[in-house]
Amino acid sequence: MSFDEMWGQARSKATARQHSSMELNQLAASGGGGGGGSDYTVTSPDLKAVGNDAQTLYHHLETDAFHAGAQTDKAANDLNTDGFKTGAALWTAWDRWRSQSEALLSACAHIHNHLEDTVMTHTKHEEILVTNLSVEEIDKHFK
Repeated sequence: MSFDEMWGQARSKATARQHSSMELNQLAASGGGGGGGSDYTVTSPDLKAVGNDAQTLYHHLETDAFHAGAQTDKAANDLNTDGFKTGAALWTAWDRWRSQSEALLSACAHIHNHLEDTVMTHTKHEEILVTNLSVEEIDKHFK
């Protein structure tokens, strides 16, 4: 087979693959894909609800995650004093729990604060847009 024949076959295969996978200006049969549908939107109440849930989780975790801390520390020290290796293991487990709980608390606070800021920023942008559009409408009448 010559180079020109091989090249022609390769081009034909590539063109066939390209045409068979193209979809333009139409919705996919499964109901997915782009075209015609509305944009992804999230309303301020939705953001506030998620932020409030994160804040609620934060407050529950803040009280519930650390209530056994003093007793765990005492138990670990008592076990160590009595010569049990489980004392050190208990303290290590508590330290890991505390560290992970603090990371989760931090994440909840971050989510709440970020969503609260997003709602406020969105509201400010909406106010600016409404004001600018109103001024443009008024300006039309004075030109």
